[in-house]
Amino acid sequence: MVRGSGRPAPGREGGGSETPVPPLPVLPVLPAEDATPEVRFAVLGPVRAWRAGTELHTGPPRQQALLAVLLASAGLPMSLPELLSLLWGGSAPATAANVIRRHIGSVRRMIEPTLPRMAPGQWLLGDGGGYRIDVDARSSDLLHFRELYTRARAERDTGRPERAVDRYAEALRLWRGPAGAGVGAEVRGHPLFTHLDNERLAVAKEAADLTVRLGDVEPILGVLRALTDQHRLDEPLHSRLIVALSMSGRQAEALGVFHGLRDRLHSELGVRPSAGLNQAHQQVLAGPSPAPPAAVTTEQPRPATAPSPFPRPAQLPAAPPHFVGRDAEVERLLSLFPSDSSSDFSSDLASADGAAPASRALIISAIGGMAGVGKTTLALHFAHRVADRYPDGQLYVDLRGFDLSGSATAPAEAIRGFLENLGIPPQRIPDNLDAQAALYRSLLATRRVLVLLDNARDAEQVRPLLPGSAGSLVLITSRNQLSSLVAAHGAHPLMLDVMSAESARETLVRRLGSDRVDNEPEAAETIISLCGRLPLALSVISARVLMNPQLPLDAMATQLQEADGSLDAFHSMDHFSDVRAVFDWSYRTLSDATARLFRLLSLHPGTTFDTRSAAALAGLTLRGTRPLLDELVRAHLVTMEEHGRHRLHDLLRAYGREATDVHDAPSDRSAAQERLFQLYVWTAHAALRQLDPDRLFPVPPGSGQVAADTELTTPEAAVRWFRTERLTLTELVRQAVRDDLPGDAWRLARLLDPMYERVGHWHDWADLQLTALGAAQQSGDAAGLAHAQAGLGRAHSLLRRYSSGEEHLLKALALFEALGDDMGKAHCLRMLGWMMTRTGRDHQAIDFIRQALDVYRTAGHLSAQAECLNALAWFQACLGAHHESVASAVRSLQLYRRTSDTGGTRHANVWDTLAFAHHGLGNLVRARLCYERAIRLLRAGGDRYNEAGSINRLGDTLALAGDIEGARAHWRAAVGIIAPMDPDWAAEIQQKLTAESE
Repeated sequence: MVRGSGRPAPGREGGGSETPVPPLPVLPVLPAEDATPEVRFAVLGPVRAWRAGTELHTGPPRQQALLAVLLASAGLPMSLPELLSLLWGGSAPATAANVIRRHIGSVRRMIEPTLPRMAPGQWLLGDGGGYRIDVDARSSDLLHFRELYTRARAERDTGRPERAVDRYAEALRLWRGPAGAGVGAEVRGHPLFTHLDNERLAVAKEAADLTVRLGDVEPILGVLRALTDQHRLDEPLHSRLIVALSMSGRQAEALGVFHGLRDRLHSELGVRPSAGLNQAHQQVLAGPSPAPPAAVTTEQPRPATAPSPFPRPAQLPAAPPHFVGRDAEVERLLSLFPSDSSSDFSSDLASADGAAPASRALIISAIGGMAGVGKTTLALHFAHRVADRYPDGQLYVDLRGFDLSGSATAPAEAIRGFLENLGIPPQRIPDNLDAQAALYRSLLATRRVLVLLDNARDAEQVRPLLPGSAGSLVLITSRNQLSSLVAAHGAHPLMLDVMSAESARETLVRRLGSDRVDNEPEAAETIISLCGRLPLALSVISARVLMNPQLPLDAMATQLQEADGSLDAFHSMDHFSDVRAVFDWSYRTLSDATARLFRLLSLHPGTTFDTRSAAALAGLTLRGTRPLLDELVRAHLVTMEEHGRHRLHDLLRAYGREATDVHDAPSDRSAAQERLFQLYVWTAHAALRQLDPDRLFPVPPGSGQVAADTELTTPEAAVRWFRTERLTLTELVRQAVRDDLPGDAWRLARLLDPMYERVGHWHDWADLQLTALGAAQQSGDAAGLAHAQAGLGRAHSLLRRYSSGEEHLLKALALFEALGDDMGKAHCLRMLGWMMTRTGRDHQAIDFIRQALDVYRTAGHLSAQAECLNALAWFQACLGAHHESVASAVRSLQLYRRTSDTGGTRHANVWDTLAFAHHGLGNLVRARLCYERAIRLLRAGGDRYNEAGSINRLGDTLALAGDIEGARAHWRAAVGIIAPMDPDWAAEIQQKLTAESE
């Protein structure tokens, strides 16, 4: 080791009941190479499974539902979030993921009873964070159904219609009820299952058309009867049954079917029979007239667009002219569309009347995000991009869910508008909302329409406007999270965040021109930053600049800066583009308690916050705070971050500050800030008890003690907390200075010293201590001056500013002596000793350490004595007194064993010192073992700086032992850790790597 490039460590601070399965007929024999597959599954009706011909019990209801979902996916993987949403909706408990894994294990053991407990299995596989069942047409009735359907189409199209009818009938006989029959209604209502039922319906209609043309309807008659019982208002299906009954000589039954459906349409929907149904009725009255087999052709021409008696609405507003960015979001939306080859049942299933083919599944995309983030802009852009896929038109309504006047669009009002645009005369529109919705769904049942529901307030406002069958696309925008749509209707949520910096700049370029932006790049960056990359704010500022073509961007940036965090710079005469007014729309929907929490959150100085700090601001319990935060997240006024933290956008923070100034008394705001400060003080104190359990840091009592004490229980947790909250803690110190609370400022700064020293960020630490020093000088507090000088001296010494570091430490030493603070004095002596050895003054270093040791012995401070002995051992090793060094280090370990710190980072530093001494004695094996032990302890304690030092010195030991490759690997690892904290030291280590390579 080169003296002066070592580490500073030695003297541093531092269920449900099971439902019996009724006996059901087994699956028909499937065409296969083997007579009977080992395992077979059924989902076209009740969920069932067989192994070696014996039916298996599929378990309790939730397990049956899980198996049904995987089987309905037909071998495609289902992610864990999708499974949670399907099985629990929006209210999955915390244990739900474990329940799924337990059911997965049970299903595996059910179908493979000899499978070892932890083995992956042959049938039920993990796939990309989810699960899938590896099935084919021999083991799955669903895939067998689709295979038979494909064969039927092939027989029909190659001129063998009689064989095609046999295949159609064989495929339809596999169905023994609705897909997943017996599974809970909340799961069965998911589009995954409704799509399967629609597949059955489409195949039955296609088969019925073929049998009618052949003149032999008996093979399909029973299927049509069963399906019309399930789909009581499906006019095309009933038309086919009526014709089939008439052709088979059952005119009376056919007329009964017609009259029954006509009455239901009138009583339930208030509509008359369609032209197709009336035509079937007339055919019955005219008598059976089956068409000869020669009428069957191999070609099945269908018009590209369905002939429709209804007008084709085109209600979409104009596409946004300056749309940029959002590429990932657009791709995500496009990925929801099935490809043409994704299923045998996608684009080529026509409706009875020749309507355009239906899409594979109804796609609903709930586009959510905070006010002004560009939800409507994205929805309109995407709607125009895919509009040609929906030949029957586009419907649009602004639901005004967050209108300041409170005049949100009622669902009945929206549906009436839709029905009129679909050609329904006003006098034929029912008065009842349910009847209106039913008529609306009937009109869209065989059509492909794009529906854009903009600015929805909640799911209840949206639900009546959703089509009931596949084929249409619904785009929904809302500032609230519409989680119940995801759970109950299979909506695909898409949450928008603010724009990326690149997209924000491109927005300015599109609106203002590249020359103007390129000529003032710094001003453009300032505008983007102060707008918080919020699209609405950027639009307001861009419009203002365009209205004033002589206004430089720098002047606009200056206006934003002079607004000093308020929203005055974003004021607009148009309420729809006034940022403050737009935020008002969301704020006014909050409950009183949630609105108060939102206002007080604007007082939090950090960029993110946790539930504890939110509770402290509001003066509430954690339990009382969580539902309020959930409401803010749903309203997109607060963003959920990783690890349970939340974020408040800068412009929303400014809005909250304005609101709290209006609605909350100054005393309430001060009390909230005091509760928050106390929480952080007590949490910092709890962290130090983990990092330095034998050192006492007196802090003022406060209400945050109980909440903080339960949070940090290990040194690792303490380090993680500081890394997360470091910037907030620093800002709290500065805020205390601004609020004329200098004592609070320097005391909190003092608590942060050991954490800054351990984690790094020493430049920030030095700046923080300058702030603390100014606060102590302002208050004339000698103790504050002493601690601030000591912290500043330590930070400067770690930054290798040895001259200024020594100056600050000597000032601190004099202040502590004047105060009679022996512990503070000894602390300074120890830090000065460390600095002496870093500047080549090892003998002076030993003198300082011995003085400190005497003080600690008098005070009976065991852990501090142990630290001094370790520092003494290091300095002795630096002077070549390796045997004395080993003796001092062993005494240090003995003292540590008498304290509570038997495995912390200071304890680790002693093992590093022992390793260094043994290295000097030539005991390389012992040195290596001691270094490895030190590294493990330092890594566990999060002390990256000293960990890098031990790794570096272990590399030296390996090099001396002849293991050059091992040495180089350790030096490289040390450089990777230390470079961000101490570039000079990293350069010194890099020199060893360079020298070894030459």
